Amino acid sequence: MDPRTPWQALTRGDYLRGGWPWRSAGYLASGVLVGVAVLAVLLVLAAFSLLLVGVPLLLLAGVALGGAERWRLRLVDAEPAADPHRTPDEPGLAAWLRVRVREQATWRELAYALLLGCVLWPLEGLALAVALGAPLALMTTPVQLALDGQEVRVLKGPLVTTYPVACAAALAGLALLPALLYPLGALAGARAALTRLLLAPRDTELRRRIGEVTRSRARLVAAFEAERRRIERDLHDGAQQRLVALTMTLGLARLDAPPGPLADQLAKAHDEAGRVLTELRELIHGIHPQVLADYGLGAALTDAADRSAVPVATDLDLPRLPPPVESAAYFAVCEALTNIGRHSGATRARLTARHGGELLRMEVEDDGTGGADASRGTGLTGLADRIAVLDGRLAIISPKGGPTVLRVEIPCQALCG
Repeated sequence: MDPRTPWQALTRGDYLRGGWPWRSAGYLASGVLVGVAVLAVLLVLAAFSLLLVGVPLLLLAGVALGGAERWRLRLVDAEPAADPHRTPDEPGLAAWLRVRVREQATWRELAYALLLGCVLWPLEGLALAVALGAPLALMTTPVQLALDGQEVRVLKGPLVTTYPVACAAALAGLALLPALLYPLGALAGARAALTRLLLAPRDTELRRRIGEVTRSRARLVAAFEAERRRIERDLHDGAQQRLVALTMTLGLARLDAPPGPLADQLAKAHDEAGRVLTELRELIHGIHPQVLADYGLGAALTDAADRSAVPVATDLDLPRLPPPVESAAYFAVCEALTNIGRHSGATRARLTARHGGELLRMEVEDDGTGGADASRGTGLTGLADRIAVLDGRLAIISPKGGPTVLRVEIPCQALCG
């Protein structure tokens, strides 16, 4: 596998035969050029900062330098350097500036600009002068002697007056150059590692991707809830109204029909239409109850407790909450109450729900036999995943013999009191 950084190339036997020594030298040399330019810009902006204009310009310069340095990093690091900045949610320069000022990456780039302009580029220039300048000066000693005609001072040191000595100096420079290319590559690798640490840390990319996944899941939940409400509304305003009209029509026809086989068939059809209407209403309620949309989570939980097969004592104090939170919390409680009625053998249950400190807390407790295990069924497992999308938690405590306690916590802000 081809090396991706100078440090990896240094461990291979073909380091000198490859292009890594010259890529390292090019990276350091370009760093000197960029550093000189950055120093000049910093001096100009420092003068402007006396007029309180240079501070935002410094931030902008740091952001621009960060992008350029991440691009220049490709000379010695084959792994792409991710942009640590977040895309603003709104268009426009003002939104862009607000996001950039609040990001740590912006201030790291400014610190990097100061470090490069004041410290790094002189060190890079010195390293290049030692690793390349000294060997090249020795290697060109015969040429320098020929041009001068009498003597030449090598590296500000001893005088060289004869061609044998000049050729010996050239051979020494030729032998010294490969030896100094190794520390030059190591320095370029360390310099690239510092750049990546400050301008493109790998954990930043991981956090950015996790943030994107979290936001994507939240958008999916919101879209799912909107689709549930649309289906509920279409069924309520469409199919249910037509079934009501059909049931009324069959009822009127049943009253007008004379006794006999036709009246019996109309009676059966009327009864069947009534049962279908009842089932449709239950289906609509299960998709997204209207009381939840109209009056909020507190009223919906009270309605769910009233419809429970097991008597439920309620203690609720809830404001209106974001629709995805209300929906997830409501269906978690409904699933818990359904499980209590079907499996627990409980004679009573208690439902508590509070919102405070930007956290919704709910607890459902029953006096059943216990032993509930969410892993044995998909209902609570699916609800736990749905709550996890909202950064919430669902926990079940159910020892053998009971009681069973289901706790739900979802961070959220109240919409109103």
